Amino acid sequence: MACISDAAAGTPCLNGGLDFAGGGPVHISSGFAGLAYALVLGKRKTTDEPHRPHNLNLVILGTSMLWFGWFGFNGGSAVAATSRAAMAATVTTVATAAAALTWALFDYTFTKKFSAIGFCSGAIAGLVGITPASGFVAPWAAIVIGSVTSIICNLACRLKNRLGYDDALDAFGLHGIGGFVGNILTGIFAQKWVALLDGTVIPGGWIEGNWIQVAYQLAGSSAIAVYAFVGTYIICVILNFIPFLKLRVEDHHEEHGVDVTQMGEVAYDHYDESPENKQTEAMV
Repeated sequence: MACISDAAAGTPCLNGGLDFAGGGPVHISSGFAGLAYALVLGKRKTTDEPHRPHNLNLVILGTSMLWFGWFGFNGGSAVAATSRAAMAATVTTVATAAAALTWALFDYTFTKKFSAIGFCSGAIAGLVGITPASGFVAPWAAIVIGSVTSIICNLACRLKNRLGYDDALDAFGLHGIGGFVGNILTGIFAQKWVALLDGTVIPGGWIEGNWIQVAYQLAGSSAIAVYAFVGTYIICVILNFIPFLKLRVEDHHEEHGVDVTQMGEVAYDHYDESPENKQTEAMV
């Protein structure tokens, strides 16, 4: 999958896509693999109940750590302290800020409330979307990439309720779709002068007259998505037939909570003296 994404590898179509920091092999592959896993695993027994983040503070802290760490992820993909690395870090934070604000504003049109969770989800979408483009686009294009990726990922996350698959952390909606959209937008907004900051020569994107780059991006992204989805689906189905390797726990374990039945402990020790809890303790 890394070779499909890398122009130097001469694929696809003997030309290659542009993927600076792993939008294909990291995000598209994980997102579509996660979708395959979710389909084989099936829904949780409690999917009719609303599932909300159990700790908003940890969500915000985790998003902040990701945002900071992504400077190493994208900027570090230059493999040297160059002007291109600095540009990659710059467009990373620009796209992420644009995506976070766009998601919050887009949610507001539906809920009339500004959500911290929405802001964090948008930030992740922006980080994912700018990953393949970070070493190829200018800051103004990063705003467009972050905003467009954010809206499309938002819609993709809403789509899971209509289609009925259970993706608890929106791995497909944020990483699979975000990586795919980011790869396509890279083919549109890539500019020669950005790559030349460290001496790399590229043909540029559609805005510089090289419209065929979008087709290369689409071909590479589609190949990675199909490979990851089909391969993971087959592996998961096979695992389900192997004793002691089934993906899903027993129904009664799931109903009582896998923290207790699988690990013998819970994150928050609010002791419950109900008969149901005593029965669960007896199972541990």
